Amino acid sequence: MDDSEKKKLSESDICDLFISPAIRDAGWDPMTQIRREVTLTPGPVIVRGNMSSRNKKKKKFADYVLFQEPSVPVGVIEAKDNNVGVSHGIQQALGYADILEVPSAFSSNGDAFASHNKVPETGEDIETEFSLSEFPSPNSLWERYKKFRGIKDEDERLILQPYYEDPSGKEARYYQVEAINRTIEAVANGQKRALLVMATGTGKTYTTFQIIWRLWKAGEAKRILFLADRNILVDQTLVNDFKPFGAVMTKVRNRKIDPSYEIHLGLYQALTGPDESDKIFKSVSRDFFDLIVIDECHRGSAAADAAWREILEYFSDAIQIGLTATPKETKYVSSTEYFGEPVYTYSLKQGIDDGFLAPYKVVKIDIDRDVEGWTPPPGMTDDLGAEIDEREYNRQDMDRILVLNQRTKLVATRVMQLLKATDPFSKTIIFCEDIDHAERMRKAIVNAAGPLALKNPKYVMRITGDSVEGKAELDNFIDPESKFPVIATTSELLTTGVDAKTCKVIVLDKTISSMTTFKQIIGRGTRIDEEHNKYFFTIMDFKGATDLFRDPDFDGNPVVIYAPDIDDDPVPPDPPDDPDGDGDGPDDEGPVGITKIRVSGVDANIIAERIEYLGPDGTLITESYKDFAKKQVLSEYASLDEFIRNWNETDKKRAIIEELEEYGVLLENLAAEVGKDFGDFDLLCHIAYEQPPLTRKERANNVKKRDYFTKYGDQARAVLSALLEKYADEGIMTIESAKVLRLQPFNSIGTPMEIINDVFGGKDQYEQAIKELEEQIYKQADA
Repeated sequence: MDDSEKKKLSESDICDLFISPAIRDAGWDPMTQIRREVTLTPGPVIVRGNMSSRNKKKKKFADYVLFQEPSVPVGVIEAKDNNVGVSHGIQQALGYADILEVPSAFSSNGDAFASHNKVPETGEDIETEFSLSEFPSPNSLWERYKKFRGIKDEDERLILQPYYEDPSGKEARYYQVEAINRTIEAVANGQKRALLVMATGTGKTYTTFQIIWRLWKAGEAKRILFLADRNILVDQTLVNDFKPFGAVMTKVRNRKIDPSYEIHLGLYQALTGPDESDKIFKSVSRDFFDLIVIDECHRGSAAADAAWREILEYFSDAIQIGLTATPKETKYVSSTEYFGEPVYTYSLKQGIDDGFLAPYKVVKIDIDRDVEGWTPPPGMTDDLGAEIDEREYNRQDMDRILVLNQRTKLVATRVMQLLKATDPFSKTIIFCEDIDHAERMRKAIVNAAGPLALKNPKYVMRITGDSVEGKAELDNFIDPESKFPVIATTSELLTTGVDAKTCKVIVLDKTISSMTTFKQIIGRGTRIDEEHNKYFFTIMDFKGATDLFRDPDFDGNPVVIYAPDIDDDPVPPDPPDDPDGDGDGPDDEGPVGITKIRVSGVDANIIAERIEYLGPDGTLITESYKDFAKKQVLSEYASLDEFIRNWNETDKKRAIIEELEEYGVLLENLAAEVGKDFGDFDLLCHIAYEQPPLTRKERANNVKKRDYFTKYGDQARAVLSALLEKYADEGIMTIESAKVLRLQPFNSIGTPMEIINDVFGGKDQYEQAIKELEEQIYKQADA
């Protein structure tokens, strides 16, 4: 093939004819070691107003990923067509290599390979070029990877232990692969303690399953204990991610550890207690478990003197892996002091940037009594006739010390106003100060919901630790297929451990000072559920809790400020015992020993509201969808003249529309804000360049006035007139598709092939007629 012919080939052709054969000839197995067109990240979701779209321009997509085994990636290749140089894609390849944490990045245009080696031998160049026939063998890249990761020869068997292959085809995401491999490597290096920090919604349990599976299959761990402090965490794990363990797995029940099983799932509360007789973990030897995985390790096992820590200390020779979204580092409690620095961290910000986690918009609402404070007049009494202390009550006092019934009604009314304006069946969690507040909020929501609550008494439920009825509905609340309950009022129960994938609204009417608690609450909404059209979530903040988003610690690394000291005595008390031993004890019941002041006759009003969105740098900004779209259009077409020139020169307007969609600019979203009668061209010109828009019907009428169709025969004129009407009704993309010819009124003229061939004389002539029609539609754009 000569150079001129080669330059006409597409990138895909270059891959098929030159790059893939060269890799295979170097000894790479196309079935297990070479993967083409690998999506690493889908691109972040952009939210403005009540609309969302993906920014596909930020999608990360590798042309090739090379594997030593299906569980271990070792290199990436970026392919380009033959109109650019050999090393043109090397920077792109390096970006993917950084994501996958591999040392080998390659680029090729089909003539040769360019290479970047992160661990060159002494005197060797970092970047080189070589012929297609010289691509490195699997063994050479594996040796390079081992050097890069510090893997010893004797540890290869464990490092290369395969994943569990899911029959459904489910595969680990890139960060899950990294978390699994970094943990396996730590164990291979003899590390007895390991900490994994992964944001809520990123699949910690699935990641854990693959870690356990590989260590178990490799014989590195024969008996394993998965520890949690919530019954629902154990039950979800048992029936979902851990299901492939089958008959070798059991849940610790009846105060007994059954040695006939290999995989044990247990609650702290089921394994230990205040009395020596409760400590059933001592019924087996200290070396019984080879591996212990501690879910949500920032809670029960983080404190040095916590009763639950004794389980870990009893099995101190076992490999112990801690999992958390929020490692706790306080004066008294440290996750990293026990487990060490995280072997891998995947943060909420990274998850949102990649597009695996849902972004959020924040509706901040200021209530006059909160912001301005409230001081009762002299001698004022509460609802029970007791005189109220004459002092100023502020936001932190509301619903903890002072209950203003009108304020509760106001919050409930505003929540229902948002739901009714968007979707009254959006799963919603309202976080309240305590159980009493959660119950009062439930009643207020019932009244504010009106007919919605009348039609189904489970429209809103209080789900707190003391409510048998509420806890019974927890599974239904988190089940995407269950419509009711829609709204859950709670205080503590739903802060952690509940996989509520379809939760679209989180209401904060709770004073939150703990960053750990705040992160856990926000984590209830971070899951994307495309099947149920959940791409983002809304946070309604009545208590200023979202100010914590601006704290550098929100998405920063935890700083250890606690270190063990023999004289360090003042420690916080352990969590209250759970009498049922099910890990679902009562929620916080509010300040101990404080009788709340309840007042009905004091009004409350909203004095300010503002809506903030997640910006590209992770900060909250105020921006409309129109402002966002304007920025994206201007980034591609700096001036109106440039945009019009490109629009007129493009054969298919669909190409420009789809290109802008990759930036997250969806025309249906713009139409919802500007007007549904405007065409694509006018919407874009209006929002980006402030041009007065014409409706599609106005443009169609302008074409009709010009007698443009007179040069065509009767049938062609009928087709083009009907296409113009289709444009007026539906837009330009409809008439650019030949499928439109199957619809009325075209089917009365003939089949699509008859219209194209008989009426217009062939495909080229038909396409030329469509192009001329579009020129007429947008003719005034030249003015």
